[in-house]
Amino acid sequence: MRRTIKYYRIIWLRHDLPAGLSVFLVALPLCLGIALASGAPIYSGLLSGMVGGLVVALISGSQLAVSGPAAGLTTLVAASIISLGDYKVFLLAVIIAGLFQLVLGLLKLGVIANYFPSSVIKGMLAAIGMILIFKQIPLALGYDQPDFWSGGFIHLFSPKNVIDNLENFNHHITRGTILITVLSLTILVILQLPSLKKLKIIHLGFFS
Repeated sequence: MRRTIKYYRIIWLRHDLPAGLSVFLVALPLCLGIALASGAPIYSGLLSGMVGGLVVALISGSQLAVSGPAAGLTTLVAASIISLGDYKVFLLAVIIAGLFQLVLGLLKLGVIANYFPSSVIKGMLAAIGMILIFKQIPLALGYDQPDFWSGGFIHLFSPKNVIDNLENFNHHITRGTILITVLSLTILVILQLPSLKKLKIIHLGFFS
């Protein structure tokens, strides 16, 4: 018995503790970012991260489980808050939806998910991916105006006053930010090269 406890302590120190620390460092800013992108209070991101990481892990009873913030639900949460008109009403809707999920789980009715067309899920994920990419483009260019898509960027494609529009657009971008963006994308592309993937350092958690 003592040998077993000692073995699990070694496994915990060697594997579980670094893994938990890595997940914490990734999930904390992700929780804050998702809450901000969803139009919800910032503290709600911290609370949801704690519930997903601690409460769910304790009551699930599963040896292998992944629970945490999901960026894919950002658009659903934002649309729900806007349609319901109040964040408190949205929380009530989440509680009711959670109760429905518990009832379906107790009745073993999870099989109904198989009747949802896969095209609906793929379309939702594709739309979420496009939203995330479009949201990152102004940040990648260092654009300092709030109306990126409805303002200066769209005017670049106008056949009238192309030069004036381009000069006006250049006043609102940051060259240092563009340099960092290009450098980051270059590093990501280089790390995906087959020759580099064979190196042991690439397989460390920092580069994976």
